[in-house]
Amino acid sequence: MVHHSGSIQSFKQQKDLGKDKDYTDESEHANYDRSRLIKDFVPKNNSEPKPRLPKNDMNYIASSGLLFKDGKKRIDYILVYRKSNIQYDKRNTFEKNLRAEGLMLEKEPAVANSDIMFIKIHIPWDTLCKYAERLNIRMPFRKKSYYTDRRSKSMGRVQKYFRRIKKWMSQNPMVLDKSAFPDLEESDCYTGPFSRARIHHFIINNKDTFFSNATRSRIVYHMLQHTKYENGISKVGICKLINNGSYIAAFPPHEGAYKSNQPIKTHGPQNNRHLLYERWARWGMWYKHQPLDLIRLYFGEKIGLYFAWLGWYTGMLIPAAIVGLCVFFYGILTMNASQVSQEICKATEVFMCPLCDKNCSLQRLNESCIYAKVTYLFDNGGTVFFAIFMAIWATVFLEFWKRRRSTLTYTWDLIEWEEEEETLRPQFEAKYYKMERVNPISGKPEPHQPSSDKVTRLLVSISGIFFMISLVITAVFAVVVYRLVVMEQFASFKWNFIKQHWQFATSAAAVCINFVIIMALNVAYEKIAYLLTNLEYPRTESEWENSFALKMFLFQFVNLNSSIFYIAFFLGRFVGHPGKYNKLFNRWRLEECHPSGCLIDLCLQMGVIMFLKQIWNNFMELGYPLIQNWWSRHKIKRGIQDASIPQWENDWNLQPMNIHGLMDEYLEMVLQFGFTTIFVAAFPLAPLLALLNNIIEIRLDAYKFVTQWRRPLPARATDIGIWYGILEGIGILAVITNAFVIAITSDYIPRFVYEYKYGPCATHFEYSESCLTGYVNNSLSFFDLSELGIGKSGYCRYRDYRGPPWSSKPYEFTLQYWHILAARLAFIIVFEHLVFGIKSFIAYLIPDVPKNLYDRIRREKYLVQEMMYEAELEHLQQQRRKSGHPVHHEWP
Repeated sequence: MVHHSGSIQSFKQQKDLGKDKDYTDESEHANYDRSRLIKDFVPKNNSEPKPRLPKNDMNYIASSGLLFKDGKKRIDYILVYRKSNIQYDKRNTFEKNLRAEGLMLEKEPAVANSDIMFIKIHIPWDTLCKYAERLNIRMPFRKKSYYTDRRSKSMGRVQKYFRRIKKWMSQNPMVLDKSAFPDLEESDCYTGPFSRARIHHFIINNKDTFFSNATRSRIVYHMLQHTKYENGISKVGICKLINNGSYIAAFPPHEGAYKSNQPIKTHGPQNNRHLLYERWARWGMWYKHQPLDLIRLYFGEKIGLYFAWLGWYTGMLIPAAIVGLCVFFYGILTMNASQVSQEICKATEVFMCPLCDKNCSLQRLNESCIYAKVTYLFDNGGTVFFAIFMAIWATVFLEFWKRRRSTLTYTWDLIEWEEEEETLRPQFEAKYYKMERVNPISGKPEPHQPSSDKVTRLLVSISGIFFMISLVITAVFAVVVYRLVVMEQFASFKWNFIKQHWQFATSAAAVCINFVIIMALNVAYEKIAYLLTNLEYPRTESEWENSFALKMFLFQFVNLNSSIFYIAFFLGRFVGHPGKYNKLFNRWRLEECHPSGCLIDLCLQMGVIMFLKQIWNNFMELGYPLIQNWWSRHKIKRGIQDASIPQWENDWNLQPMNIHGLMDEYLEMVLQFGFTTIFVAAFPLAPLLALLNNIIEIRLDAYKFVTQWRRPLPARATDIGIWYGILEGIGILAVITNAFVIAITSDYIPRFVYEYKYGPCATHFEYSESCLTGYVNNSLSFFDLSELGIGKSGYCRYRDYRGPPWSSKPYEFTLQYWHILAARLAFIIVFEHLVFGIKSFIAYLIPDVPKNLYDRIRREKYLVQEMMYEAELEHLQQQRRKSGHPVHHEWP
């Protein structure tokens, strides 16, 4: 056994080593059983060395303005304040306490603005080690190796064989050239919680680069958040100092410029930011895979997970877009062969009843020929199949994303990471500072919100949400009234084209007006969501973000989809019949569907809103930062060039990341996911539009993060938060809405009932005759024109299943109407149960964590413990040899 005095001496030597020397990994020579271990399943090609980025070159860092004036200390964080600000005492106390915690600070005035002062912060090695140990930051200590068996060895040989075959084939142009990226060592190493007592375990080749820039920034931010600026429990943290105006900004610096005068192919990247721009953020890389490991290294796991999810969603849209396009092309190829379209186009002697009271005349049915053919593109035999496919697709997308997320959390070493206890929001502390309760986690007293107060505020917030939803419904109702008022105006329009297509003109104008109302209400919703969320006084920032995100989603979802729900399920359903029309306020006759059906209006509404919203969002995301940054540069004196401005000041002139973090990005994509799935049965081109938009969105966001925004804090996260639950809810809603769209909005069920109950195939079947022959005539009811009092005789037709004027019960629903209604209800029940059953079965079949990954995680936990013990034993034996003591070889 090891003597106690030897352990103390060993610990002292380790501590001295941690302060004064650079390190090598002595534990590489631990004598564990290597016969049961092999290298990684995918052998690395070591023929070409990975590029070493100049980020470790201190001369380059100094030339980029990333060091203190002495040219040695790296800048890890930047604080900005105005000299004219009167909060001097708070800043002075805060900075003294930062120095007392071990940080080094250096002040420097801005070049372009004499009122701006920058505080550069550097965290020394000793402080880094202390806080890395306190925060349980996991660091690499040995190259990974994996357990193998005979089966995996044989699989390895098979993989080598297939790898040789792949070399003969052309390379995938979408895959990034991995030789252009640095070898990220931490992803190939076992990691463990950093400990100064066991510092000899870790692979420390260079103190300056052992902790990454992201890790250094996170540690500094933690210190900034927990340092006092005044006496008092709540007088803590940089966020409160920014809120009260003591500082105006706090951010980690970018790693230099994102552009270079030298081409990257010949001279290599200058820094990670330059590499990300050249290999990720440029528009010419739109077809390439994303360098997720480098994104995570530079921006942190939280932003890395967002881009991983966005890339996964975009990739999964490819099969959905292909199937939707096939359904659309199937409609084009069979459009002219459609029995329904042929009958409508040939109905030259069939007159439809007037669709409005004053200016509308009788219309021949064949005048709807074009609309009937266009409707068939979105309402054909592939509609039901595509609705089922998209419901299953949504489940597969979410289930496989969970597997993808588990793989990323393993690769990025987030399996055992637990988020630290969050600090309280300043507003929460200021409101409830008189009511304290002991925190069960920290054991310290902190402000507490009584349950009665919390419930009351929550009820008020829910009431506000319902009020805003009712406001949306009112806006939709106003658009409906607009349609009723102007349709007769368009019907009597002097321009012949508008007069002939007055229904299309009414719908198109209403869609554009509805879009303007949607965008205007979105601005009001954001402010009201702020008000309601602040009224609840959430305890922490994450609670505030989740509450705010849920409100914004509910507001915008209802705002975007309320008019679509109206057209899908209410338009033309309660109009009555000729001679007895239902009127709004006993004045305006309710709008009817087009003679070819209501689906064309739904397609128009979805297509216009989706297309215009994507264009607007992309313009605002890129245009606003570009204009703001241009204006910031314009305000700088003309005699100063960007090259003479230090890096931290160039970063200050960029736009800060959105105060909502990634909420706006997630919200935009989640709303798009709703458009893609909820009414996809009526608009099969929605996945294609979403795919094209997302290809642009990825590079747009990448360009924005790399070039237009200050570098955000590299935060950690293990999932996408509340958005996953929202996506699951949208997937469930999509099944229900698509069932109702097929059953109620489209003509699939009436055609089905006619085909097997009332058509020619109901009694006998002949290949030469279509089973839908006579369907159009059967679906139109008769009305006596003499009852309208317009001076015309004869009969007109209208879309309904009512008895003719000469029947015993004129204008009453026929038996066929009730058959169709029963078939619709039966279809909804069968469709929902079938799809939900398939979704549940698929979710059961797909485990959240791949089996091989689960085994690797368990195996690595065992190996980590084994190697830590063996490395400690070898280290102690080396110390005993140096001190002349006898070496004990037994273990344990």
